[in-house]
Amino acid sequence: MVAQGLCEPGAPLIGGLDAEIVWNRKGDETTILTEIFNALPINSLLFSEPAEPFRSVINFLSHHSCDEHGIIRPEDTETKTFFHDIPVVNEFQSLIISEKLKERKAVIIKDRGIISYGIVSPEQAFITYSSVCFSCFVKFFVDCYFKKLNNIPLVDEEKIILQKALGFYGEFINNINISPTFTGPFDNKETVIKAIVEAGKMTVDSRMVDSFFGNISYKLDETIYISQTGSSLDELSGYIDPCPIDNSTTAAITASSEFKAHKSIYETGSNLAILHGHPKFSVIVSMMCEKTNCENKGKCHIKCTKKRSVGNIPIVPGEVGTGPTGLSNTLPPAMKDHQGVIVFGHGLFTKGEKDFQDAFKTLVETERMCFERYKEKLEI
Repeated sequence: MVAQGLCEPGAPLIGGLDAEIVWNRKGDETTILTEIFNALPINSLLFSEPAEPFRSVINFLSHHSCDEHGIIRPEDTETKTFFHDIPVVNEFQSLIISEKLKERKAVIIKDRGIISYGIVSPEQAFITYSSVCFSCFVKFFVDCYFKKLNNIPLVDEEKIILQKALGFYGEFINNINISPTFTGPFDNKETVIKAIVEAGKMTVDSRMVDSFFGNISYKLDETIYISQTGSSLDELSGYIDPCPIDNSTTAAITASSEFKAHKSIYETGSNLAILHGHPKFSVIVSMMCEKTNCENKGKCHIKCTKKRSVGNIPIVPGEVGTGPTGLSNTLPPAMKDHQGVIVFGHGLFTKGEKDFQDAFKTLVETERMCFERYKEKLEI
């Protein structure tokens, strides 16, 4: 959490239940958190105040963007598929928090932080926590854009948060100087796996994805090697499935849920590598549209008919899955003639002809381009 910029050193308070509850450090909050443990069928609990710029963004949303039920409703795909919405409570009280956690995977405590849990492992709590930070970050910047579009002035607090967050992110994104070292095309399984593991870790280290989300694959002969569903991109060793293109084994059962999309992309081109991340401003820009009176409003992720792009990177609709509006159908045709494609509200897919070097480069360069596009639109 600290390494990925989600929390300050020493901030996370994590409890795990075995024979008894054990905490990673002492904290005044453990009494209330223990009561939450006793109220829920969980084995781990995480509470922490986020690091900047997430802290200011989440605090602002919790004060200004809740509906009448005290709920924040981000519109990105990660939220739609993972936890729907994010409840906010005003007080650090076990009964209130427990009731909310019975319905959702995380709760924001206004001006205090985020609580999330794991049923099987503490990793689940981390995944949820990082997703709340991601979704709130995306929502704040998308909201600012639409206020600008509709001539609604930003309040002073919004302006300050916006400027600081953009400065923080710009300094980070413009200083990424890593690149995969393995040079393809690869001719054996062992090298393929090493290259996938390296590229996955670099994608997380560059914060182009928050560990758990995203996927990666490589085509060697008639087999697609792809990260397993639910795997962490920075810890892929042992979590890569070899899936024959002719479906002669059942390996694809545990492969990434987007295996079909990867397979179709390989079938429509000559590339050997695919990398999928969730870069923040690529997602943000995909959700920015100047068409205010659209008949498909609210269904943009599946119904958008307007051709949009950032530079030479197209933006397409597509929901997770394989149905008629699934990205497995909308993404591959767009990838045929482009090095990368952004799926509305979801993330960025890139490809490499021989290895992950071009795919990673396109991932980072597209995110930089989207970051600049955002500043341009808000005249910053």
